[in-house]
Amino acid sequence: MVKIGLLSDTHGSLPEKWMDFFSDCDEIWHAGDIGNMIIADTLRNFKKLRAVFGNIDGVDIRREYPELHVFEIEKLKVVMIHIGGYPGKYQATARALIKKEKPGLFISGHSHILKVIYDRQNNLLHINPGAAGKYGMHHKITMVRFRIEDGKINNLEIFEKDL
Repeated sequence: MVKIGLLSDTHGSLPEKWMDFFSDCDEIWHAGDIGNMIIADTLRNFKKLRAVFGNIDGVDIRREYPELHVFEIEKLKVVMIHIGGYPGKYQATARALIKKEKPGLFISGHSHILKVIYDRQNNLLHINPGAAGKYGMHHKITMVRFRIEDGKINNLEIFEKDL
């Protein structure tokens, strides 16, 4: 069993209570638009970090983190990309990745809108953790945490705070 903390779109800032929310997590995953290496290093120094770069991320982050991360953890295949869309509205690259990789979990960011949707057509869970930073068109800071055990996702919890 592994406990995951997931966030996206920090745009160079972390919310006040992020450490409390992720304190019991084994890993932190960032779905892009990190903003700067200070944020990446802060997260990486706290817990194991898996991340992808987003459209606002500079060369330093793009050198360190991939655009696409495909991996398996606890018998669950995961695909993470910053711009991916959501079930019924996947971006073309995401559709091709899902078809090729057949993940059980598809993670994207970019929209600044928290979404947790089961995609029956592709037999996967889609999670967009929304936006954890203070910059953008969103009005709420959101993050999620969940457990993965034997290929199953459970105990998903949402952090939500007004900007």
